[in-house]
Amino acid sequence: MKICVVGSINMDLVAVTDYRPAQGETVLGKDFIVNPGGKGANQAVSVARLGAEVFMLGCVGNDHYGINSIENFNNEKVNTEYIKRTDTNNTGIAHIVLANNDNSIIVIPGANNEVNEDYIDSVTHIISDSDIVLTQLEIPMDTVLYLSRICKKHNVPFLLNPAPAVCLPQEIIDNSTYITPNESEVKIIFQNEKNTDKLLRDYPNKLIVTLGDKGVVFCDGEKIVNIPSIKVPVVDTTGAGDTFNGSLAWAICKGMEIKSAIEFANIAAGLSITKIGAQKGMPTLKEVQEKWNGPL
Repeated sequence: MKICVVGSINMDLVAVTDYRPAQGETVLGKDFIVNPGGKGANQAVSVARLGAEVFMLGCVGNDHYGINSIENFNNEKVNTEYIKRTDTNNTGIAHIVLANNDNSIIVIPGANNEVNEDYIDSVTHIISDSDIVLTQLEIPMDTVLYLSRICKKHNVPFLLNPAPAVCLPQEIIDNSTYITPNESEVKIIFQNEKNTDKLLRDYPNKLIVTLGDKGVVFCDGEKIVNIPSIKVPVVDTTGAGDTFNGSLAWAICKGMEIKSAIEFANIAAGLSITKIGAQKGMPTLKEVQEKWNGPL
């Protein structure tokens, strides 16, 4: 299988603390960690850990963080041949506060804003030859729309993880094969309809809503199906959604039915929260297989 991830490449600057500061408040932290990240990069690593051929398409600055990001991809066996390097912007940064087994994040896009239509044109031969394309909203919305049109033209399945959430243009929704918001994002991307059950029925086997420790829901065309989470000790939830999306893309390409693909991805996401760092906790295929009873 050949999976293409188009999206953000960031460096995560993680502050670990017992207590998240209120406005105007200063607290002491327990640790500070620098990890490669970005939703696109995380999803590419998640796919690679499962053993698929994965191309990362995105942009980094010609700076220390950009160099480290490329090195990390190479170590994870992610193809970096078509990543653009620029002198006009720094590599994207994510400031993450980790407290009480949850996180809050501020993203500075930087070079990710250069993932534009011209760049997509330069890598269309990779996109059109892929078994699935996975993207997010940490690159410009115009680019996401353009990418969705290319995937539709070439009949390539298009998996959209709509985060950070904004109200989505209807054309992007129509062009998407799968859309995977969490329970708060779904209310933002579909601003004209707040009833999640109705939305699931309106977009069967397309809209897949993650619910954190309550699992995942989707409509199979007849009924709404809930896939429960696995029980694991929670250390860091950063990257769980990215693990879910990368693993879902892998499972779909593997030929699994949508329910089985979601179950597989849900297990992978659960395993990912047992370690600090978005990428450090992402499981290998062997690790998922230890919890997975379905066919591969």
